[in-house]
Amino acid sequence: MKITINNLQDTKKVGKIISENLLSGTVLCLDGDLGAGKTTLTQFIANEFGIKEYITSPTFNIIKEYQGKFPLYHMDVYRIESEDDMYDLGYDDYIYSDGICIIEWSDKIKNMLPEERVNIYIQRGEDENTRIFSVTGKGIVFEKIVEELKNENTCN
Repeated sequence: MKITINNLQDTKKVGKIISENLLSGTVLCLDGDLGAGKTTLTQFIANEFGIKEYITSPTFNIIKEYQGKFPLYHMDVYRIESEDDMYDLGYDDYIYSDGICIIEWSDKIKNMLPEERVNIYIQRGEDENTRIFSVTGKGIVFEKIVEELKNENTCN
């Protein structure tokens, strides 16, 4: 499924739909170029969970934890050299928890990811504010998100 996002309001709307359909233990993978909007989408999702802290990219920390409706584990694996590094950080404790894991640059660890997950690839559109979200995945959360996005007429 592809969705064209024309502005921050559209991104906020998609973030709200995603957050309303995430279940305990969900893994959400965000990929795309630098500055494509991965962290911005994460901010909108976190806001819907009642997280008041300002969400920043955890590039240097790799993993940041937030408390809201669900525990939110925000990972940025851009600087990870190998999958072994993820195990050293306690990856399993996060990915197989009751929290929600949002992983930026997940392609770097794709062999470690659970089969049931939601993948969103974000690419820039023709103008500065336009983004194209390609949503793929497997499992009930993925199916629910796709259904809701279709119901909202946000897909093209």
